[in-house]
Amino acid sequence: MNDIAQVTTSKPPRRWLERLLHFFMGEPRDRDQLVDVLRDAKQREIVDADALAMMEGVLLFSQMRVRDIMIPRSQMVTINEEDSLDVIFATVTQHGHSRFPVLSDHRQDIIGILHAKDLLNYDPKQPEAFDLSDIIRPAVVVPQSKRLDTLLNDFRQNRNHMAIVVDEYGSVAGFVTIEDVLEQIVGDIADEFDIDEDAFVKTHPDGRYIIKAHMPVKDFNEYFDEEVSTGEFDTIGGWVTHTFGYVPKRGESIRLGRYQFTVLNGNNRRISLLQARMVE
Repeated sequence: MNDIAQVTTSKPPRRWLERLLHFFMGEPRDRDQLVDVLRDAKQREIVDADALAMMEGVLLFSQMRVRDIMIPRSQMVTINEEDSLDVIFATVTQHGHSRFPVLSDHRQDIIGILHAKDLLNYDPKQPEAFDLSDIIRPAVVVPQSKRLDTLLNDFRQNRNHMAIVVDEYGSVAGFVTIEDVLEQIVGDIADEFDIDEDAFVKTHPDGRYIIKAHMPVKDFNEYFDEEVSTGEFDTIGGWVTHTFGYVPKRGESIRLGRYQFTVLNGNNRRISLLQARMVE
């Protein structure tokens, strides 16, 4: 009997996931109760804040549709099938995306997707060797009503990273990427716009600046030799949002002083990342 007691007391503690599952058994009756249980688990230090945020993201994700996260057509950066190689290079360089929808010249329909990396085989000084139709890839088309979990599964199975979104009439409504889908679960994904944790600005060789929106206005003034007033807002994101008059969406641009600001990332409450380029 003593041996049994000794074995029982020396058994290692359950891992947090086992404890969480044990805590769940028979408790939550609906999604709201499950969220309450998760938050209580966080208070009990069964899960940390990051795990809680991800699990809440999964619960919300299961109810979302493509229309909830798509980039609307008005904010799409596109390539025209008749664009010259110089124009295409300029568009890709200016916006820095990895994929661009390609429009037909006359019908303005999406005829495919251009991967920026496919341009590496071409020399801007030899445009005669370039034919856009040789490198555009087929476009995947999905309805606005498609569930995100189903779309993610399709992306994974077919190895696609972008889909064109159409409305109930078959007209192009926008586009969605696998990064947009995954960020609903895990938060913002690191990409070419990432800035060192201890910095506010990343400078690109082509003259672009990638700026964290929470950069204090006084630091912005010092870095860019500007004189933005600090009376009504504390951050550069607050300044940009105040000037728009609303929370801008990704892709929206505005000129302020010597710079053109474009929203790179954010949500319906705030912007988090900006691109700035000096204009004449």
